[in-house]
Amino acid sequence: MRRRVVVTGLGAITPVGNDVATTWQGLLGGVSGGGLITKFDASEFKVRFACEVKGFDPLAYMERKEAKRADLFTQYALAASVQAMEDAGLAQGGFVAEDCGVIVGSGIGGLATMEEQHSVLMTSGNRRISPFFVPMFIADIAAGIVSMRFGAKGPNFATMSACATSAHAIGEAFRTIQYGDADIMIAGGSEAAVLPMAIGGFGNMTALSERNESPATASRPFDATRDGFVLGEGAGIVVLEELEHARRRGVRIYGEVAGYGSTGDAYHLTGQPEAHEGLQRSMRKALKDAGLQPTDVDYINAHGTSTPLNDPNEIKAIKAVFGEHAYALSVSSTKSATGHMLGAAGGVEFIACALAMRDGIIPPTINYSTPDPECDLDVTPNAPKARPVSITVSNSSGFGGHNVSIALRRWHE
Repeated sequence: MRRRVVVTGLGAITPVGNDVATTWQGLLGGVSGGGLITKFDASEFKVRFACEVKGFDPLAYMERKEAKRADLFTQYALAASVQAMEDAGLAQGGFVAEDCGVIVGSGIGGLATMEEQHSVLMTSGNRRISPFFVPMFIADIAAGIVSMRFGAKGPNFATMSACATSAHAIGEAFRTIQYGDADIMIAGGSEAAVLPMAIGGFGNMTALSERNESPATASRPFDATRDGFVLGEGAGIVVLEELEHARRRGVRIYGEVAGYGSTGDAYHLTGQPEAHEGLQRSMRKALKDAGLQPTDVDYINAHGTSTPLNDPNEIKAIKAVFGEHAYALSVSSTKSATGHMLGAAGGVEFIACALAMRDGIIPPTINYSTPDPECDLDVTPNAPKARPVSITVSNSSGFGGHNVSIALRRWHE
């Protein structure tokens, strides 16, 4: 019999807050993380804005020497992991090292380090490349550093599936505990890609919104005037724990991970099949894994990127899976506030689902002004909605055709 898995810790660094409480306040309050780029001179770029993390201090989480040897994505990951472990009451230990693992991924990894060291190579030659370049750049290093911080000697690796990265991390951590390979897992993702290469690359493929005159309202999922996603950054990390292990500790439980579905589109580098058939299958798999019926679900935190293609396709997928019940669901995209945090997105959105259940309130899709007839479900426009939430589903998809859906159940003793 598979073991039950619960959520006992949450940690987040986002464009609307540098901890979970501030992020949640921001999401419910309709705060937008969008603004003109401050991290580099973007004046000559087609897209000159993003959802940046603001006022982050790595020295609140790590020593100066350690911070200098860690790319920003790793700093974000460690910060959110410390928050989550503190929230779970595990930051000071009290667990068996071999029974605690880490799965923390990144869609891109240490791009800032890559840009910096490539510039060194071009201007000063190969002998000037930092000996720390490789361990700063590789995407798995965040998981390694998190494990070292807490002495976690269980399963340790990184997922890397573009914008489905942290959802895959949480899903695989769930499976790891279910099957008895760990009692505690630190899981999620981190991204720090507000950089020239990413803004230029995504911009030149016309994936980004070009509303330079209105950065705060540019991310507008499901709105008829949406014109692309807004690049975000940060980290979303959770602590998952085997139910009886959590009960013995007497710790607060945010919810039970009920089901996990993961699929591939096998279709296109960046596009999706009609009605996003792959996402349909991931939602069905998550519901089947959880032993749930479509009518059991109250809230879907949508992938909801604010791109012309994704949003109506995701709505079609939801309708295909949920039928008439789709119109009774609450749906929202918190990317409207945070922007698209790429490999960190699924982790932050999973946290939003847990808090929606805890508080009985749906975070809104902000910047919604013009209804799209193809996106005709209740997308929770502009204001939070109070309603009891017992079951949520969080959807994530990524370039390459990766899809993840995770069902989370409200906890009742």
